[in-house]
Amino acid sequence: MTVSDDDLGLIALSFPQFKELSMVCCDGFSTLGLAVIAERCRHLRVLDLIEDYVEDEEDELVDWISKFPQSNTSLESLVFDCVGVPFNFEALEALVARSPSLRRLCVNHHVSVEQLRRLMARAPQLTHLGTGAFRPETAAGGGGISVSELSASFAASRSIASLSGFREVNPEYLPGIYPVCANLTSLNFSFANVTAEELLPVIRQCHKLRTFWVLDTVGDEGLHAVAETCSDLRELRVFPLDATEDSEGSVSDVGLQAISEGCRKLESILYFCQRMTNAAVIAMSKNCPDLVVFRLCIMGRHRPDRITGEPMDDGFGAIVMNCTKLTRLSVSGLLTDKAFEYIGKYGKLIKTLSLAFSGDSDLSLKYLFEGCTSLNKLEVRDSPFSDKGLLSGLDYFYNMRFLWMNSCRLTMRGCREVAQQMPNLVVEVMGDQSDDGGETEVIDKLYLYRSLAGPRNDAPPFVKIL
Repeated sequence: MTVSDDDLGLIALSFPQFKELSMVCCDGFSTLGLAVIAERCRHLRVLDLIEDYVEDEEDELVDWISKFPQSNTSLESLVFDCVGVPFNFEALEALVARSPSLRRLCVNHHVSVEQLRRLMARAPQLTHLGTGAFRPETAAGGGGISVSELSASFAASRSIASLSGFREVNPEYLPGIYPVCANLTSLNFSFANVTAEELLPVIRQCHKLRTFWVLDTVGDEGLHAVAETCSDLRELRVFPLDATEDSEGSVSDVGLQAISEGCRKLESILYFCQRMTNAAVIAMSKNCPDLVVFRLCIMGRHRPDRITGEPMDDGFGAIVMNCTKLTRLSVSGLLTDKAFEYIGKYGKLIKTLSLAFSGDSDLSLKYLFEGCTSLNKLEVRDSPFSDKGLLSGLDYFYNMRFLWMNSCRLTMRGCREVAQQMPNLVVEVMGDQSDDGGETEVIDKLYLYRSLAGPRNDAPPFVKIL
């Protein structure tokens, strides 16, 4: 959501004992708002800024770090790796030194490994560390700290159980983290464009890992190493370095199958790839029956089983049949109505469902609405569903939190009919509407949701509330 500096000021002034602020995927605020929170919320324990966009011009920056109390603070978590603007490092170093309860610290890409060492020395009690850029202050070949010096700093920080950051990473410094690898339960390399060869020595030391986020540059080879080393893994996310449809990608069904065979306690997976087979997905359904989240994103439109050329129906059918705890599912690839018949029949606990480039007809939506009795959130894009499919959900919308559809075949007439028959729901349509409000015009986006407060009064011009 959008959060202004005035909003942050209102929080700071209204709640004298305010202790925790976590903003995820927010924008609209600047370092001025952060300064007000830091200065006025004297009992603050948590300030976590996660995937936010901080709006500051270079000449408008406020030294927000210096605004924290000059006495010992109550800070336990400070996360600002998404804040792209520079800051006062000396003030941060002093803040860390006077925050004895600090356990989680994630800094942004303006922090070099030399500065990271200084922060670690001030806070040996850290359990979660976001490393910033993980590169030296000087250019490659121009000096900087040695890997052995960095390694010594990590050796002195044995309490670290989670590492993230690694923006603009210099792979030569990766051996510096070896001393803590054996204790890591969480490792996030989702911003690190490093090769499988560079990652393998790290992976092979992380025997306790339960959460691993990585780019697809890890390759099938790297996933084999994860499968061989991390038998306790519970969550895996593999993100694409290049998300374009014509990218070949570096991971495939081979890596997925290896993970399913070696990481049988897996509960959650997000996997971006270009090539997949039903056999690999079926293997995962049988080897990892405790899956709660299965999000397979086969990039590109209507990609079939890469070996047989068949739709991916049987793979996703096996997931909903064998993984009886599943509550979140994302489907992709070439899928027919048959896949959605499986999902409707067996996906009784699914609460969140995302689908793209999927289905033959409106029958797919009918299967989902009628069969997925716990469905809470449904996201649909680039699929051949029309008003008929939308209207098949009229008896079920009140039980859902929202339905989002874009790039389908919905018309203004169908959306209006939902709004008329279900006046207690909010129906928003987005995109260019013709001046005459033509009922047969195709709608770009539909957002349908429950709201106790009724329709919102702050909709931008491109949103029409029916």
